[in-house]
Amino acid sequence: MNQAVVAGLIGCVSFLYAMVGQAGGTAFLAVMALAEFSPTEMRPTALLLNIVAAGYATWQLQRHHVIEWMLLRPIIAPSIATAFLGGLLVLRGSVYFVTTALLLIAAAGFILLRQSGDVAPARPIRPLPAALAGGAAGMLSGLIGIGGGVFLTPLVVAFGWASPRRAAGLSPPFILSNSIVGFIGALVAGQRVASGTAVYAVTAIAGAMLGTTASLHWMSEKATRYVLAAILLFAGIRLLSR
Repeated sequence: MNQAVVAGLIGCVSFLYAMVGQAGGTAFLAVMALAEFSPTEMRPTALLLNIVAAGYATWQLQRHHVIEWMLLRPIIAPSIATAFLGGLLVLRGSVYFVTTALLLIAAAGFILLRQSGDVAPARPIRPLPAALAGGAAGMLSGLIGIGGGVFLTPLVVAFGWASPRRAAGLSPPFILSNSIVGFIGALVAGQRVASGTAVYAVTAIAGAMLGTTASLHWMSEKATRYVLAAILLFAGIRLLSR
């Protein structure tokens, strides 16, 4: 798969993810899996693209005072530590492919199970479950190359800490923080981004900008989730066969 096709696909999935409040880490990995990138390139490249896409989304949300930092703080603090630890760990060859494949398939399931709406939260956030949820998502972020938002949002809703709409506002800064420290950890571990990443970053942020703008004017959130889930499921199955 040539560089132009990869760049176009990254822009498309970034656009789709932005429409449902995510940065696109799992889909970036899916595209790289389809393009048969080296496992040593996939993780740092996906994390860097996360930083670009989630950075834009976080800036937009902060401009409109949408991010609920008090709610996010007990979740994001442990995730930063575990994301850096995960970034220092390197999964080799088939272990990385199998782990990433299972993660992509699980992410597809999470996306399909995610519910829309704006129901008021039923329970106050508790420190221990918040630390466990944030820590687990952070570890996955650094270890595999995702931001963790695709798992954070349904967990926050499942625990009753926030409505789906409020939870979506927590994902971009969570993804941004985890991706930054995970990326640093991956660099310390000796991994480097793929050639052409500068081009991929441009299409990723372009997709994020268009997706944010068009989120209310294109296809429904439900239809978007189905498209994303299909991409992740296909890529996960493909990775398992490598």
